Parts: sequence; structure tokens; C-alpha cells
Amino acid sequence: MKIRNRSCALLPPLCLLALLHSLAWAACDDPPGRRVNWLYCDKQGADLTGADLREAVLTRSNLTDAKLAGARLSGADLGRAVLGNVDFTGATLRGARLVSAQLERAVFVGASMTGARLERAVLTGANLSQADLTDAQLYQADLTGATLTGANLSKATLTQADLTDAKLANAMLADAVLSRAVLEDAVLSGANLHGARLDGANLLNADFTGADLGTATLADARIDGARFTDAKLDSTIWVDRRRCPPGSVGECR
Repeated sequence: MKIRNRSCALLPPLCLLALLHSLAWAACDDPPGRRVNWLYCDKQGADLTGADLREAVLTRSNLTDAKLAGARLSGADLGRAVLGNVDFTGATLRGARLVSAQLERAVFVGASMTGARLERAVLTGANLSQADLTDAQLYQADLTGATLTGANLSKATLTQADLTDAKLANAMLADAVLSRAVLEDAVLSGANLHGARLDGANLLNADFTGADLGTATLADARIDGARFTDAKLDSTIWVDRRRCPPGSVGECR
């Protein structure tokens, strides 16, 4: 295609950027599909139930109140997207990128999110019950008041994440990294934290009733008011850095 505009002839890089910018905006009218480009698009309230959006570009898009139940979003980029109240029930988001996404009160019940990137994502009040977050990256994520009952967070990274008032009953957190995380008033009854790292974490008033903390590390953690009734503390590294005796239950002694 010939470029007739003289300014474009003189400044081809700028014209190319302008062309790419216009194409990015024009893609907002494209129907849902694999690798669709909805960069910066406004899709508020869209019904995308079961849609194939694998490897789609949804960066900074607005999907507030959208329906994405059962949708396929593996490898999609939703970085900094606005996703408040979005229904992701049963959706597949394996390896999806949701860095710094706004996900207040989003629903991920039963979603497959293995290896998803959620660093610094805002998930306040979100429902992630039964979601598979194995190997997920949640560094500095805000999960205040989130529900993760029965969720699988094995080997997930939650360093410095805020889980204040979060519900993690019966959650799988084996080998998860929760270093310097905030779990104040969180409920972890029956949770599996075998081998988890909770060093330097804020565990004030947290409920670990019946949880498995075998071989976990709690060095330098704050545990005032925390409940460990019937919790397994087999060879756990306690807050004072001593190792609990094998077979310890409820108390490190």
C-alpha cells in the first residue's frame, strides 16, 4: 500500500504506530475468537459464556459484569483489565496473565487457573472456591475477604499477598509460598499447608484448626490469637525457629 501523505513518508515509524493504534481500537468490533485483540476495549456486561478466547489480548479492557462462565482463556492477556463482578465459573485460564487486574467480587468457582499470573491483582471479595491455582503467581495480590474454600493452591506463590479475612477452609496449600503474607483473621481450618512457607507472615487470630502444617516454616511469623487446635505440627519450623518434635499436634512441644 502506497503512503501518499508526505508526513508519513518523512516519518514512517510514527505513521506505523498510528496505523497500529487505529487497528487496535478497530478490533473492538471483532467477534470473540482465539487471539482476538480487544486491547482497551469496552465490553461491559458482555455475554461471552463458553467463548474461545485463548491467547486473546484483553489488556486494559473493561469487562465489568461480563459473563465468561465456561470460557476458554488459556494464555490470554488480561493485564490491568477491569473485571469486577465477572463470572468466570468453570472457565479455563491456564497460564493466563492477569497482572494488576481489577477483579473485585469476581467469581472463579471451579475455574482452572494452573500457572496463571495474578501478581498485584485486586481480588477483594472474589469467590475462588474449588478453583485450581496450582503454581499460580499471586505476589502482592489483594485477596482481602476472598473465598478460597477447597481451592488448590499447591506450590502457588503468595509472597506478601493480603489474605485478611480470607476463607481457606480445606484449601490445598502444600508447598505454597506465603512469606510475609497477611492472613490476619483468615480461616484455614482443615487446610493442607504441608511444607508451606509462612516465614514472617502475619497470622494474628488466624484459625488453623485441624490444619496440616507438617514441615511448614513459621519462622518469625506473628501468631498472637491464632488457633492451632488439632493442627498437625510434625517437624514444623516454629516462630522461634525451633523444629517441633515429630508427631506434635496442637502445640509445638
